[in-house]
Amino acid sequence: MTPRFRPLSLPPFLALLALLALAPLSEAQQKTGGLPSFKPLVSALAPTVVNVSAEIEVEGDPQSEELREFFRRFFGPRALPPGGQGPRQKQASLGSGFIVDPEGFVLTNNHVVQNASNIRVTFQDGKEREASIVGRDPQTDLALLKVKNEEGQRFQAVQMGDSDSLNEGDWVMAIGNPFGLSHTVTVGIVSAKGRVIGAGPYDDFIQTDASINPGNSGGPLFNLKGELVGINTAIFSRTGGNIGIGFAIPVNLAKDLLPDLRAGEVVRGFLGVSIQPVTKPIARSLDMKEARGALVADIGQGTPAEKQGIRRGDVILSLNGEPVENPRDLSRRVASLKPGSEARLRMFRDGQEREIAVRVGKMPVEEQVAGQPKPQPPREAKAVLGLQVQELTPEIAKQLGTRSDKGVLIVDVKPASPAAEAKLQRGDVIIGANQKPVASVSDLQSALGKSKKEAELLLVDRQGTTFFVTVPQKTG
Repeated sequence: MTPRFRPLSLPPFLALLALLALAPLSEAQQKTGGLPSFKPLVSALAPTVVNVSAEIEVEGDPQSEELREFFRRFFGPRALPPGGQGPRQKQASLGSGFIVDPEGFVLTNNHVVQNASNIRVTFQDGKEREASIVGRDPQTDLALLKVKNEEGQRFQAVQMGDSDSLNEGDWVMAIGNPFGLSHTVTVGIVSAKGRVIGAGPYDDFIQTDASINPGNSGGPLFNLKGELVGINTAIFSRTGGNIGIGFAIPVNLAKDLLPDLRAGEVVRGFLGVSIQPVTKPIARSLDMKEARGALVADIGQGTPAEKQGIRRGDVILSLNGEPVENPRDLSRRVASLKPGSEARLRMFRDGQEREIAVRVGKMPVEEQVAGQPKPQPPREAKAVLGLQVQELTPEIAKQLGTRSDKGVLIVDVKPASPAAEAKLQRGDVIIGANQKPVASVSDLQSALGKSKKEAELLLVDRQGTTFFVTVPQKTG
């Protein structure tokens, strides 16, 4: 009988460990138990890292400012803990930074120097110098400083790397000033890429388990080649300290913004549309074969989008020939376009794809919108989709802060109804249903009655922000 042979093999991860075990160790690795020593990198890179200190104006109790900043960055302004309503006070702000130009330009986080005075930069040798703000970008939390230096004086600058080439599992090293402990070195790996943490419209963070704590903000994240790959900016923690989840801005984003920061103004492209994801229920309501692209929920008056005839309910599928994966993808790419340039958009509308050209505008400075008082409930209402609704009046529209002067106001939402599951709220205004405008309850009933789809597609105005939502066809 011919013997049967089975190959002697190991699972991939065991095979990798076996190869690593058989590989010859360098002299440095032999001294450290097989792990690489980061001492050469630290010695070479430490002179590029600085401590940034400043006086900032805050409201209320300075002791709780760090906690409020944590809540704001991760849970939004409405989730702030009590405090912050008192008179403005001076408070010390400590962070990190690094030299990006031998002439003395330092990159750090915007939140380290926002509303700051008396900014000072301390180098590895302990020398302290005054610094001033050259440019800031709150949208990406980046700021560029200029150190006051003597004529002809030069500083050691970092070498820029390529954050796109990073992979999960790659070693990275952070140098910064956690809790004021200057030039602290920590190492870890890249845990993930492309993280969205709610810090802003251009979230695309590198997640790392290298220890990052308060005071590391604005400091560099290096790869093993000694190249800058990220700017440490945030942590996720229930205690305020490191638990192995830190976030860094990709260096490629910073490289794109540096020329604008040096010029003192960050200029971004602008279409003037509010967009949202295309969910599977929305895709089915629009007769799309798959859920993809960015759904236009609103168009600003006088914007490039309005001038070119883009409508609510259009789905943007590609920009300049490149597919649009989701709303965040579109926002980042439009922002990178030069104002005045032409953008080619491929869109889905009324069951067909079409392409239009739009002249890109310049993104305006964002304005703060004050909160609006809660509306008084109307006296008469009708039941639709598990909702109590009534026509919108000019008085209620003014109270709500809506941009719509016509529509159907949601007075109440029946618990456990399809509308409740769709997260519709009291005070929302329905201005469209199944791609038809709604100005009255009868308009809404008529638009719903003609639908033969499994879910109703509603266009909703919530305190001036419009968005689409799907509600299953069940009566409440």
